[in-house]
Amino acid sequence: MRFWADRPLAIKGLVFIAIPLAILFGALASLYFASTAEERAEADVRRAFAIQRDTYQVHALLSQAAAGVRGYALTGQDRFLEPFSVAERELPPTMERLDEAIEDPGVRQEFVVLEQLVDAKRQGLGDIVRVSRGGSDLASSREALEQELNANRDVLERLGSQVDVIQRKEAVLLDQRRERVDDVRSRFLALTGISALLGLLGSVAAVYLFSTGIVRRVRVLEGNAERLAQGAELDDLPEEADEIGRLAQRLGRASALLRAREKDLSESEERFRLVVDRVSDYGIFALDTEGNVATWNLGAERIKGWQASEILGRHFSSFYPPETREFLPQRMIERAIRDGSAEDEGWRVRRDGTRFWANVVITALRDGEGTLRGFAKVTRDMSERRRTEEELRSAREEAIAASRAKTAFLSRTSHELRTPMNAILGFGQLLEIDEEHLETQHRSAVTQIMKAGRHLLSLINDLLDISSIEAGANELAIEPIGLRELLTEAHAIGLPLVEQAGLAFTLDLPEHEVTVLADKRRAMQVALNLIGNSAKYNRTGKTVRLSGRVEGSTAMIEVEDDGPGIEPANIPRLFTAFDRLGEQGRSAAEGTGLGLALSKSLVESMKGEIGYQPLTVSGPQSGARFWFFLPLEAPLPEHEPDDASKNPQGS
Repeated sequence: MRFWADRPLAIKGLVFIAIPLAILFGALASLYFASTAEERAEADVRRAFAIQRDTYQVHALLSQAAAGVRGYALTGQDRFLEPFSVAERELPPTMERLDEAIEDPGVRQEFVVLEQLVDAKRQGLGDIVRVSRGGSDLASSREALEQELNANRDVLERLGSQVDVIQRKEAVLLDQRRERVDDVRSRFLALTGISALLGLLGSVAAVYLFSTGIVRRVRVLEGNAERLAQGAELDDLPEEADEIGRLAQRLGRASALLRAREKDLSESEERFRLVVDRVSDYGIFALDTEGNVATWNLGAERIKGWQASEILGRHFSSFYPPETREFLPQRMIERAIRDGSAEDEGWRVRRDGTRFWANVVITALRDGEGTLRGFAKVTRDMSERRRTEEELRSAREEAIAASRAKTAFLSRTSHELRTPMNAILGFGQLLEIDEEHLETQHRSAVTQIMKAGRHLLSLINDLLDISSIEAGANELAIEPIGLRELLTEAHAIGLPLVEQAGLAFTLDLPEHEVTVLADKRRAMQVALNLIGNSAKYNRTGKTVRLSGRVEGSTAMIEVEDDGPGIEPANIPRLFTAFDRLGEQGRSAAEGTGLGLALSKSLVESMKGEIGYQPLTVSGPQSGARFWFFLPLEAPLPEHEPDDASKNPQGS
């Protein structure tokens, strides 16, 4: 039994199944062979009956055919030939069936004789029919007919005798085959009984093995599982080597492990309770399902001022000010139940009545079945952060007010400066008219006055533009503009400035004409400002390039030069007002430091974007590319973009 108990469950299950199945298959095989033998015996009996039937039919067909032919010979009427026709049609298949059915050697010899007689009889009947139909010599025809009739009568008698011989032999075979069928049936019944008995014994053996090998020990395991659920000691099982034995051993180890884990969990819960109780920066406590305080920690006591004995059992709405106490606690509970947790920031009340700004998170606590067991509430005093935010908000408002005051000051100052500056430029222009009557030194002075006046007027105009944009008073006339038209006009206006710097000025127009939405004067101002910068600061290069192309739903305008470019450290400050980058090395270049800042504001006010990218044609920091986008009025018709348009920043 120990050997059997130690076998794996797979082998035991195989034995449980194999014993009945082997008996079943053996019984089925024996039944199949017995049934097959019975079928063969019955088939032999049916074949004997068929042979007897067909031999009788052969004799009957030939007898009827002979009578019909004799009647035809005597009367000459064709209706007597119908049995002959039937015999001619039915005899060949009947003889073929007999040839296939006869297997006994003795009967086969008699059948050969029968075939010869049948062929002779059929031939004789055919000769009688031919003799009856023909010949003018009646005497000779009758004599021949008489001879044929007599010969066929003898053949028919011999054929009948041969049929009787075959019938007698088949009768003997039929009796033998019937006895064989009865014998097979008797053995079949005996075999069926033996199979049933063996099946019953095999089933009993399998049930016994199953009960002793599995069921009894499974019941013990079931009892141990119940004891495990109750935390009780388990019953010992024999240390058997199959799966149930190993399961019992593992169940015992699991019981010991669970008891150890229960101990660890209890200790962990105690440590967690001590940790939560000692947290002082956060108020962490539990609420029951009605919202009453169930636990209280040191942080909650420090923040809210209540002792545990004073607050336990009270509703947590006691922490809310009167204006929100009636609705906000219940709303928080409902949100936590619906969403799992609810967070809020607002005023809360301490025990002494003082208020503090708190961040509160309430989390619904549910068991494994989803039943609500209560709530966990975490409160943090955010009063200091709120004060800091208020101070930052106040500082931001003051900074905005100062910026607005600066903008207003620049606007008023620019307007005040423009009036005398217009007078200076007006008188200077009058002096320029009479320049030919002035001395050389006076002409130089007038030129310097006009140059300085125009520079100062440009600075005043830029200040007015920036102050208008910052104040939101810059009105733009957004209208459809042809991109090619804009680029061509910018190239024509900027050409003298670039040529004056001794540089070549090239223009690359887009392949397809498109329409952009922009303020034409402002867009031209931005383009000319970028062209002027390239001409002004390109001291080492030879060319300035203006180009435009379509990029998605926008048009990109680029101004490139092959000058020294801009130091990487200065790129983030490019669009800062009054910041002239590298001014110490460019003292000969005039400028106010407002051009790029003004261009950025103008482009962004037209819903565009402006930027810079260094070129690396011949080395580091070689060349510069400024670009800006303007929105298209309508999408461009679908066509395959060229390689240059695939990268909005160029190469």
